[in-house]
Amino acid sequence: MKVFVTGMGLISAIGSDVEACLASLKNSKTGIGKAKHFESKYTSSLFFGEVDLSNQELKDKADANSEKGLSRTALLAYIAVQEAIDKAQLTSEEIQSFDTGFISSSTVGGMCNTDELYADANLKGEPSEFVGAYGGGEHVLRMIKKYGIKGFTSTINTACSSSANAIMLGARLIKSGRLKRVIVGGTDSLAKYTVNGFNSLMILTNEPCRPFDKDRQGLNLGEGAGYLILEAEDVCKDKTHYAEVLGYGNANDAHHPSATSPEAFGPRLAMERALESANIASPEIDYINAHGTGTVNNDETELFAFNELFEVIPPYNSTKSYTGHTLAASGAIESILSIISMRENEVYPSLNCENPIGKAPISKRSQIKGMKTVMSNSFGFGGNCTSVIFGKG
Repeated sequence: MKVFVTGMGLISAIGSDVEACLASLKNSKTGIGKAKHFESKYTSSLFFGEVDLSNQELKDKADANSEKGLSRTALLAYIAVQEAIDKAQLTSEEIQSFDTGFISSSTVGGMCNTDELYADANLKGEPSEFVGAYGGGEHVLRMIKKYGIKGFTSTINTACSSSANAIMLGARLIKSGRLKRVIVGGTDSLAKYTVNGFNSLMILTNEPCRPFDKDRQGLNLGEGAGYLILEAEDVCKDKTHYAEVLGYGNANDAHHPSATSPEAFGPRLAMERALESANIASPEIDYINAHGTGTVNNDETELFAFNELFEVIPPYNSTKSYTGHTLAASGAIESILSIISMRENEVYPSLNCENPIGKAPISKRSQIKGMKTVMSNSFGFGGNCTSVIFGKG
């Protein structure tokens, strides 16, 4: 049973839809800079990949002004999900069928309202409008109600590999005959909760991140949402096939809560399992969207894994140099960016890499004729590593 991508929706620091994000890639336009809407004592010193819309502008775009207690995380999801549904031309009947599932992911969920969370948790004054919205699955419950979803639903939190795992689970449910279609992806917004946590690990940088550069200092946190419509081949014959989900692999490095092992056991095994699942050999990968966070550990170990797995490392980049690290949303966002790169037969530069630590990532916009197979890597805290492979639809 083949699984095709028939719709995609995306909002990130480089654009509020798929086409806008592609235009930014083509023009090497990063979305990383000083935050305008996120309030924190670190906004003056750190760089972020912030969506350039206020909460009110997001509400207007999502047509959600009548809803109370909507977190920014949920608003980002609203926008990306609707774009994906529109592109896939899903009807209300299809969305509400028991054969249609919804699998999403988030790390921060409604905790982006960190100040309100603190006040509510400590019974300071009257409960805020967000008192019931702090869970990681808050946006999923909103979606179920908004679209009348009746089929299988779930929320995944495996840190930075979350939405890649949503794609993998959705594809497996279709291949096993349990569902005909699944909306999969993830959403995360900037939050004091996560910014303070990452800052305590001393891996945030006060400059735009430099994935795979010798002088890299750390990552830039970002925000956004990405969703894909996956459909079984027998129900989407007449639709546009943006890509085919060829394979996927998940592995746990089991080394450290926030770092991969020097031998990169998890990343390598995830990529090997994805290749095995797709029934292809490593030379058939035309391009890799690397996890590429810009931290000392991650870039070193991911490149080590590339060298172990590939005789000749394919062209690769880190689109986190455009969007920042969007945490649970990163796997879906980067999968979409990989797919549109494949459809354009074009790769885009990994920004800010001036002194590469090994084989250099892509340094300029280039055509690759006949791109057929791309890989997207997402390696999360706790050692949870996932790779997804897409082919031309």
